[in-house]
Amino acid sequence: MSERAAQEFFKDAKKKAGTLKPATFHTLRHSFATHLLEDGVDMRYIQDLRLATFRPPKQPLEGATIRRLVYDGQIIMANPIQTILATQALVILDGALATELERRGGDLNDPLWSAKILLEQPEIIQQVHLDYFRAGADCATTASYQATFEGFMQRGLSHAQARALIQKSVQLALRARDEFWSEPANRIGRARPFIAASVGPYGAFLHDGSEYRGDYALSENELMEFHRGRMAALIDAGADMLACETIPTLVEARALVRLLDEFPNITAWFSFTARDGEHISHGERFADCIAEVAPHPQIAAIGVNCSSPRFISPLIQTVRRVTDKPIVVYPNSGETFDATTNSWQGTIACADFGSQTRAWYELGARVIGGCCRTTPEHIHEIALWARATAI
Repeated sequence: MSERAAQEFFKDAKKKAGTLKPATFHTLRHSFATHLLEDGVDMRYIQDLRLATFRPPKQPLEGATIRRLVYDGQIIMANPIQTILATQALVILDGALATELERRGGDLNDPLWSAKILLEQPEIIQQVHLDYFRAGADCATTASYQATFEGFMQRGLSHAQARALIQKSVQLALRARDEFWSEPANRIGRARPFIAASVGPYGAFLHDGSEYRGDYALSENELMEFHRGRMAALIDAGADMLACETIPTLVEARALVRLLDEFPNITAWFSFTARDGEHISHGERFADCIAEVAPHPQIAAIGVNCSSPRFISPLIQTVRRVTDKPIVVYPNSGETFDATTNSWQGTIACADFGSQTRAWYELGARVIGGCCRTTPEHIHEIALWARATAI
């Protein structure tokens, strides 16, 4: 799209915006974003997209990301999930990262878990991201789940070195996405993938399985202090959105919601861990958590992850009763993590992942992937039916 064409588009958008419903204008805005992508403009090189006065950047803003869209002085957040759902029936997430790295020979028997590979074998992380894109994923979730300032500094790294490693998790995903998208054949029938920066819970840093219990006695303010620096580093590195995931307790969800207000130009999905079909890991009612968290305008999707596939259907039904935001689900294999032995125990419950995920779609889930112990093969099973499904 030329500058003149862009200006005409903006002129028309401005004329119509006063009479359009917000949701319609949102779609119009993302329609323009799609035009830019189709014309080969890398959205990472546009820091502010001003609907009334578009000007192409004089030079690439290396490492920058599109964080905000501005219309008549009002900041409108970029929402990769809504953009894809405007043209596809489903957003396909990736699958496990840590257990996939382990399956490929990575040694994760360490308090840093997958973040250890950022230090030692970052090229494997990039390859896993690439393999998930090739399997059909619309998103790469970064290797920052257990990458924290506290964890790296306990290992002897400086604050600056810790920040660089946290940001490296985003850079690896961006490189994999750019490599995938550089092949014209990969663009056929596909939306350009986006990067979601993983914000794991405080329990992941403890490395004792407490992300499946939530039994750490920290206040909201203390949890905000723990998460703040990492969120800032991930956003500054160029992530398209945040994945606030594996949240075991409502107090931590509240802390993360409050932190979003400090970063007004980013969206996030929120996903809890569940102990059954009605309660999150710490014991709060899932419905109450959704009702409290979902209304925040920066939350683009909400749901559950790293929980047994056996619980997913009733949890989807709960979300549908409480909010109309897109529902995100990405369960683990159904096994249970034993922190004392660093191993997964129990029986697998994802043997027919294609059929399971299609059933969850029919119940109302619109953002679906896999978590621990799932593989690129599981994601390919989703893509086989999702790519043929009309909106």
